[in-house]
Amino acid sequence: MNTIRLTMSQALLRYLDRQYISIDGIETKFVQGVMGIFGHGNVTGIGEALERSPGDLLYIQGKNEQGMVHAATAFAKQSNRRQIYACTSSIGPGALNMVTAAATATVNRIPVLLLPGDNFASRQPDPVLQQLEVVSDYNVSATDAFKSVSKYWDRIVRPEQLMSSLSQAMRVLTDPAETGAVTLALPQDVQAEAYDYPLAFFEKKVHIVDRRPPSLQAVQRAASLIKGKKRPLLIAGGGVLYSDAAKELAAFAEACGIPVAETQAGKSSLPWNHAWNVGAIGVTGSLAANRLAKEADVIIGVGTRYSDFTTSSKSAFARPDVQFVNINVSGFDSVKMDGEAIVSDAKAGLNALLETLGAANYRSGYASGEIAELKEQWDKEVDRLYAAEHEAGFAQTRALGIVNEAIDPSAIVTCAAGSLPGDLHRLWRAAEPKTYHMEYGFSCMGYEIAGAFGAALAEPDRDVYAIVGDGSYLMLHSELLTSLQEGRKITIVLFDNHGFQCIHNLQRGHGSDGFGNEFRHRDGSTGRLTGPYMKIDFAAHARSLGAQAYRAETAEQLKQALVQAKLETVTTLIEIPVVPGTNTGGYESWWQVGVPEVSQSGKVVAAHQDMQSRIMSVRSRGGAQS
Repeated sequence: MNTIRLTMSQALLRYLDRQYISIDGIETKFVQGVMGIFGHGNVTGIGEALERSPGDLLYIQGKNEQGMVHAATAFAKQSNRRQIYACTSSIGPGALNMVTAAATATVNRIPVLLLPGDNFASRQPDPVLQQLEVVSDYNVSATDAFKSVSKYWDRIVRPEQLMSSLSQAMRVLTDPAETGAVTLALPQDVQAEAYDYPLAFFEKKVHIVDRRPPSLQAVQRAASLIKGKKRPLLIAGGGVLYSDAAKELAAFAEACGIPVAETQAGKSSLPWNHAWNVGAIGVTGSLAANRLAKEADVIIGVGTRYSDFTTSSKSAFARPDVQFVNINVSGFDSVKMDGEAIVSDAKAGLNALLETLGAANYRSGYASGEIAELKEQWDKEVDRLYAAEHEAGFAQTRALGIVNEAIDPSAIVTCAAGSLPGDLHRLWRAAEPKTYHMEYGFSCMGYEIAGAFGAALAEPDRDVYAIVGDGSYLMLHSELLTSLQEGRKITIVLFDNHGFQCIHNLQRGHGSDGFGNEFRHRDGSTGRLTGPYMKIDFAAHARSLGAQAYRAETAEQLKQALVQAKLETVTTLIEIPVVPGTNTGGYESWWQVGVPEVSQSGKVVAAHQDMQSRIMSVRSRGGAQS
């Protein structure tokens, strides 16, 4: 057997460089490169391998470990999970900084390969710098924290273990039903140890991802259920986009006369003005979709995991006889809501179900013009909010409308947390697939800018806009610098509303007077953070890093800033001061949160009683609670 002597790190990179994925006969290089921050535990191991023998893998220098993993996650998401970056870190704080982002990838079913450094396998220098010592179990290290947020986890304590571990890692990373964060913990001494690896291990490997077809019996059961229903509603989740099933979704809706509502991950599956697109669903949903959901007798979920925001904490579906049909490549997600499961790829499942329903000449029972009327009413509401003026200053919905109307229809917008995801889900008019990039599975503050950079890596020919609040910007903006370093321009549209106003609104909506969520100075008389708003010059901060920046306080200034930002060749920030509380509210939706049963405030006790009443009302309906 022919072999080559390499360190474990050198072998790791050589293997990753030879991995390809094939879907529908289209072959793509799977691992594009490695994002990393070098430190104690990886600089002399995998760092040396990246310096001397990277092959065709591109190395990108991260500025924050969480941020770089968010960027890698966004890259994979925008690439429909067909290309990834690996991420490497040191053994202690650097590794643990990646845990939050690992969870973000796993919750959203996005592949990312994490390569944190680890303690010495030999234990000879123990305890080394940054080593976590658990006296009850000395096998535990900081990297064990990744176990709960990874779809596959391993620690490579001998260089030859790499071969079997990488095969399993690739299996998970390329499996649309199982994918998420994969963590290979790499002890720093083992990274540098050599082994005679078989040359065959480094031959080109093509991972063929076959579209999982549905079983005939599952399709027949689902079709039989749907044929007895008059008011179906289809919920399009992220699986529609990952499967490239936008055309199939449109054909299904048109042929059967079924309105389509979109989750955060599924938004842009249909153009906003498609005749059967009734907009966002759930807590952040449109009035049209939420009213249809209340009256629906069957919900057809395609590629959705039915989060509480999608289902309005399972209160969205009011009919006691409502039933569910779920097309999902994941068996775990397919049985949610006690649904009739079609375990399959979204495109294959939609085609098969349409063929069966078409043979039966199935058509929904909606009244003529009913869906068009609902759409027209909602379009007028969006127009109203996009034109809304506020006597105290710039309204958030007005600013969003200007951005939506000004940027190219093919531009990508990224967002993740705060009040903006609700406004974007309800109001944003997405005209093309994959132009709406929302991380709302984990709703991780700080994803926005890193995510925009990752999306720009994936689609360099499109404009990319990070829609971000001041809270998220302050939490994690470090990959702004990486975008400048890599020459990947993004435009950051920063909404400054003086704090964590989304949670401030949630507080006040449940009996609180508002506490600890606004960026205010401490009041000397009360000792609380109730003084004047802090003044932060975000535009100046962005310029200090090398970006271009503008400040827009009026509609006209924002329009001009967007035109100028389009002409800039480097990352640009537009700072927009907006009036707190000028975001959208719920449209006949509800979200269950814990409200104290006992409080010194009568308002809080009343809010608790109201919450319990709503919970009991939902439970009493039974059927949609699985």
